[in-house]
Amino acid sequence: MAPDLMGAFVVGLLGGVHCLGMCGGIVGALTLGQPSARATEPGFWLLQLGYNLGRLASYMAAGALAGGLGLLLAGAGPLADAQKLLGILAGLFMIVLGLYLAGWWSGLAKVEQAGGVVWKRIEPLGRRLLPVRSPLHAFLLGMVWGWLPCGLVYSVLIWSLSAGGVGQGALLMGAFGLGTLPNLLLMGAAAGWLGGLLRRPLVRKLAGSLVILFGLMMLLQLRPGV
Repeated sequence: MAPDLMGAFVVGLLGGVHCLGMCGGIVGALTLGQPSARATEPGFWLLQLGYNLGRLASYMAAGALAGGLGLLLAGAGPLADAQKLLGILAGLFMIVLGLYLAGWWSGLAKVEQAGGVVWKRIEPLGRRLLPVRSPLHAFLLGMVWGWLPCGLVYSVLIWSLSAGGVGQGALLMGAFGLGTLPNLLLMGAAAGWLGGLLRRPLVRKLAGSLVILFGLMMLLQLRPGV
């Protein structure tokens, strides 16, 4: 896996401390609303995978749009300068994301509130798919879920602007989505235990600190001569 894709995967994995608050309620509601609500019952994991694969599909679509937009922006001026500017923006957003995950600064919450305007138009589509009775229904509902306002997702979308194109942006968001997958699948199967673990301040601060470090590394790589 390319370094950027591996980095996006790790950011998604560390973002589990945020996923608990943002998506934990959704995961719980979807799980309890399934015909098979226990992890030991047939069909449970098919629906859980359906929700999450639909969510990943929406992430990749958004990443493709962001990557294409970034390519257009890079073409508007000197390529090297534009790519460097987008890279700096991505690094800064990673640092902001780390502060947000650790609970040290909640500025990204304002971005999530702004995204709520779009979510109000998309969310009713999900209600038409309830109750979920098949993996296809779960996949379509997951696609709606993928547009839930989320500072974590928005930060990686900013990174996708500097990915270099439509395909690269989609792959970056896909790698990030795969990183979120273990936490969200576990939330569906063992929400109580995992929720207690991810709520611990030490876990949140450690995850946030690692994302901040990653953002700093991104910025350092953009120095002249590096």
